[in-house]
Order: sequence, then structure tokens, then C-alpha cells
Amino acid sequence: MMKILRTPDLHFEGLPGWDFEPHYTTISAEDGTPIRIAHAELGPSDGEPIVLMHGNPTWSYLHRHMLRPLAATGRRVIAVDLVGHGRSDKPASKQDYTLPAHIDWMSKWLLAMDLQNVTLYCQDWGGTIGLHLVVNFPERFDRVAISNSGMPVGGGGNWFLDLWTALMKRATRFPWFVLKPGFANKISDDVYRAYRAPYPTPEYEQGPAKFPVLIAVRPDNPNVPLNKSAWDKLKTFKKPFLTVFGAKDLVARGADKRMQRAIPGAKGQDHAVFPNAKHFIQEDEPELLVEHLIRFLAVEGPATD
Repeated sequence: MMKILRTPDLHFEGLPGWDFEPHYTTISAEDGTPIRIAHAELGPSDGEPIVLMHGNPTWSYLHRHMLRPLAATGRRVIAVDLVGHGRSDKPASKQDYTLPAHIDWMSKWLLAMDLQNVTLYCQDWGGTIGLHLVVNFPERFDRVAISNSGMPVGGGGNWFLDLWTALMKRATRFPWFVLKPGFANKISDDVYRAYRAPYPTPEYEQGPAKFPVLIAVRPDNPNVPLNKSAWDKLKTFKKPFLTVFGAKDLVARGADKRMQRAIPGAKGQDHAVFPNAKHFIQEDEPELLVEHLIRFLAVEGPATD
């Protein structure tokens, strides 16, 4: 069984703008290891769910400006922490983190939560993992909105992705100096510490350190077939699909156009590119992002996919 680390609660005390109570769901990994997955939520328990799924190396703190205004629509807003991130459990070995494992963990969480009629908002790795959930359980999702994310299939990347994936192959911790440049506006020291709060020592950082290696940029990446299979299913997804990207993002530039061309549900949607936003669009333009998402909630798709 895997060795699991759990960040002590004291590291989450007094974080600026984060007064949300944690909720926990325990699932079993394929080897039987119990893994506790954390989420924050607001809104009525019987409201239609909006699931917010972050990327790397952030956690649900990235969505702190979005929970209250989205819950004000009467929905149940759920901001989940990916395994290895936030308040969720953290397998201690870098080798424990694979794309199939992440998909398995979050699929079991989705089923354990028994979420139906979901509106998914996802960004970065939350987008890649989230899209795999969508194609594996299309009946559970009513609509999808995605920011600064994609599902590469070995066709090469831009200079940033090539450098990033090569740099992280041998990394044993996450290089935190890359976080601040991902924001369009300068963040305070307190907010920066909040993003780092789940990782008190490098031992806790194996999940964030492994994610870049999993990006299927090169054709020999083992995740290429998995992503290609998901793309085949996405090309039949007719429910509403919205892209909201940051114009200054270096990571997923151009991925929005590919999704708009290939996914039937993307046709005719009010896609947006925010001119002043970088990679972490939830921090850069939260009010504008929420406005787009609230409008998107009114978009209805076919009854079945």
C-alpha cells in the first residue's frame, strides 16, 4: 500500500479569504490504500452542483473568490482538492502519481459524492482530469466550462511546455519561483503563503512535482493513447461546452480553438479570451469569470448525450 501524507490542519488556519469548512470523502486506490479527498462547498445541499476543479500547483484556495457569488445562484458549489494538493491526502512517492491514477481517484470521488446534473468548471490539470471524467460519465454532466487547459496527444508543445516538462523530469520538489509569474497581478505575501500552505516540507510536494512530467506533449509520453481515446469521445459531446481563456497564458495557448473546432457542444457558445489574464485566471479576473459562468448556467443542451 502507498505511504500517505496528510497536511496538519494548523497549516490552513487564518488564510486570507479562506473561511470555508473542509468536507471529506474517502475512496480506495487500486491497491486498497484509503485516500481522503477534501472539498469546500457552499449553497443548498439539494442544489444542482457546480464543481470547481483546480490545477497545478494550486488548490481550492484559487476558487475562493468564486464560491459565494456562484452559490448565490442557488447552486451547490463544490471546490475539490485534487489528490496530492490542498487538504486532500498526498501519496508520498512521486511514482504514485500517474494520469490513470488521478482519473481513478477523482472518478471514485465523483461516484461517492453521487453528483448528477453537474456543471464543471475546470482549469489546468483540473481540466485534463475533469475532461476524462466528462467522457467517462457523460450522463452526470450538464455542461462544461474550461480555462487554460487542454488534452495534448503528443503533437509537441510551445517553448514553455517543452522547457517545463524537461525541467521537471528529475525534480524532487516543486519550483515555487514559477508560481508568481503565473498571475497577472502581484499577489501579497500572505496569499502566496496560502498557496504554499498544503506543503509544509518538500516531502509533501511529490504530486505537484510529478504533474509536469505527465503532460503528453511528446509522442512517446505514455498518456498519449489515453488522451487520444478521450478526444474521440469529446468529439461526440453535444452538451454545452464553453472556453474562457487568458490571453497572456503561456501554458495552453491555442487549446481553446482546438476544442471549439472539435467538440460539438462548443458550437455557438459565448467563448471568451480575457485580455489581461494569465494562467491563473481565477485569481486574475474572478468577477468577470463568474459573470461568464452565471450566464453559461442558463444554457441548456440536449437531454441526453
